[in-house]
Amino acid sequence: MSKIIIIANRLPVSITINKGEVELKPSAGGLATGLKSLHTDKEIVWLGWPGISTEDPELQNEITKKLGEMKMHPVFIPAEQFEKYYDGFSNETLWPLFHYFQQYTIYQTTYWMAYKEVNHIFMEALVNIADKHDIFWVHDYHLMLVPNLIRKKFRKASIGFFLHIPFPSYELFRTLPWRDELLQGIIGANLIGFHTYDYVRHFMSAVSRILHLDHHFLGRISLNDRIVEVDSFPMGIDYNKYANAVEEEETKIEIERYKRTVGNEKIILAIDRLDYSKALPKRLKAFDRFLELNPDYKGKISMVVILVPSRASVKQYQDLKDEIDLSVGKINGKYGTSTWTPIHYYYRAFRFSRLIAWYHIAPIALVTPFRDGMNLVSKEYIATKKDGKGVLILSEMAGSAKELTTALQVNPNSTADIVRAMHEALNMPEEEQVRRNRFMQSIIKRNNIDNWAKNFLERMEVVQKESELLYNKHFNSKIESQLLKDFVDSQRRLIFLDYDGTLVNFVPNPEDAKPTDELINMLNVLAKDDKNKLVIISGRDKDTLGEWFKDLNIDMIAEHGVWHKPCKEDWAMMANFNDGWKPEIKDFLQQFVDRTPGSFIEEKSYSIAWHYRKTDPGLAEIRKNELTDKLGILISGSNLQMQDGNKVIEVKSSFMNKGKAATHWLKDGDWPFILAIGDDYTDEDTFRALPKEAYTLKVGLTSTAARFNIDSVEDVRALLDKLVVN
Repeated sequence: MSKIIIIANRLPVSITINKGEVELKPSAGGLATGLKSLHTDKEIVWLGWPGISTEDPELQNEITKKLGEMKMHPVFIPAEQFEKYYDGFSNETLWPLFHYFQQYTIYQTTYWMAYKEVNHIFMEALVNIADKHDIFWVHDYHLMLVPNLIRKKFRKASIGFFLHIPFPSYELFRTLPWRDELLQGIIGANLIGFHTYDYVRHFMSAVSRILHLDHHFLGRISLNDRIVEVDSFPMGIDYNKYANAVEEEETKIEIERYKRTVGNEKIILAIDRLDYSKALPKRLKAFDRFLELNPDYKGKISMVVILVPSRASVKQYQDLKDEIDLSVGKINGKYGTSTWTPIHYYYRAFRFSRLIAWYHIAPIALVTPFRDGMNLVSKEYIATKKDGKGVLILSEMAGSAKELTTALQVNPNSTADIVRAMHEALNMPEEEQVRRNRFMQSIIKRNNIDNWAKNFLERMEVVQKESELLYNKHFNSKIESQLLKDFVDSQRRLIFLDYDGTLVNFVPNPEDAKPTDELINMLNVLAKDDKNKLVIISGRDKDTLGEWFKDLNIDMIAEHGVWHKPCKEDWAMMANFNDGWKPEIKDFLQQFVDRTPGSFIEEKSYSIAWHYRKTDPGLAEIRKNELTDKLGILISGSNLQMQDGNKVIEVKSSFMNKGKAATHWLKDGDWPFILAIGDDYTDEDTFRALPKEAYTLKVGLTSTAARFNIDSVEDVRALLDKLVVN
């Protein structure tokens, strides 16, 4: 039976060595909690770094054995290599850049090389426990190369990837020297998940601009051999765990203790891990400003700052800690009295019951990071408010802000905005607090950690089934063998070949797609065989096709069927067409050329096209949507048809298409063997016009009327080479 393999940088376990004995303690919360309650008939196993670096074989074996009992598998990484991979590339390159702190980003090749090596180490460890039928779920920025490494090993595997931090805008991401490899690594997955739609949009923009890959509906990437889905899956918490913890005896004791500490003061709670992305100095500055502007609140409110230590050995974090210490000291010195301390400051991690106690007694939580993937603190705070009373001040830059819309949302860079929110929170009527919090609680209950994991894995299953349907139409060696046999056994063969995207790859300038001598020679051999009738069926203009293939013994169809040229004859129209409409359409398209740098018009005898292959992808998408909307209205009620091709919009008569043109050749007697190959939706007419037993091949893994999908232009050329040999 297949299993679900969770691949993460760190296993959900703490390991200590006590008097030579290995002791393991499972970690609570997060992904481990969500998967523990997941209802599935599949075994769930983990692969990750165990939290300890050792090269002692005996100790490694002991750790491996004990972890195995917990269905966990360790990845051992040498300490020096781990430091460059984790502290280096992961946290000094990716972390600051993805959180929009480019000034802290270090671009160091040795870090990158260590990152690549460790991702390969993970893959080597994975191979020892994995099977091609397993489900692979890769997590976070530490392992962005792993999905594609799995794909190379298990081509048809079900692979998911989830990023737990923000994905930055294209303008930031493009600064990475290794941007292509990172994107290629991620799109090895079938399903890619982010916390919010904004991160999906940024990722798709990077894929489009850097890898030049097409995408549809801003959530589906088309590759030659498969489809990749990209979507948002907001991560939640174990709601009941936090809501019910308030009633536990241990928590009640802590609540009473803290109440004695703060007395009648209203608490503004600020709790976070030590990190520059959390903007704690900005919160302290806002509190200072609030007291300055509102002296009546002195002695009536106080801020509780809980700062969880993080990367204390890194100078940047040491400097941040010093800045926070200094700010707290200044504010307490500036406003404090013998009976009142403005800021209660704790630099340590709190056990769960004490954390819940602070959440519960604080009427205000100040959660204002500069940037956060999700921010679960905001959800935890709201979950503890069983009576509905309390106010959440939340940064609009946090991922949770997309869900917690009734929080008081602020710009974390604006001191004035935070001060205003503090004043509003302190004076908000209880009925209003309850109304806002009940709404947020309903969302947090529904979008909890269990549903997050369940929804992601269910979506992976759907995407995998869709992929399998496409794979079933994939042109494989078995189908190829039958095609070659039928080709050899047939005395009359009809072969339709599209040109751009089928025989040659697309290029920025259409005129640069001239056939090579190799292609001409291959087509010439096919055409010289008396058993073959070879037809080039293209949207290209007749003059270009006529010039490129003038010396070949082939038939040609140009402009999607407007013109045809039987071998050794002159060009003739398939029907009488009118081109009186062209000036108006050309003027219309010219407006878009003027507004869209890189686009241009291609005019043919009885059609006209707007190309946008060289246009910035983001602008191209906007202009294309606008153009198709307005063009659809313009040609409504006419005999014109708009065709959406590969980076081109073409207008032509609706009375002719490739399918109608192809039927002209079908009338020429019986054809025991028919082959048609094309790459875009204009070729669908050809596929539908041919007999069901014909070999119809669509280039690329997309839905099609063709019987089979073939991966690429290179595969088409390889197939034609085999026809030549036979």
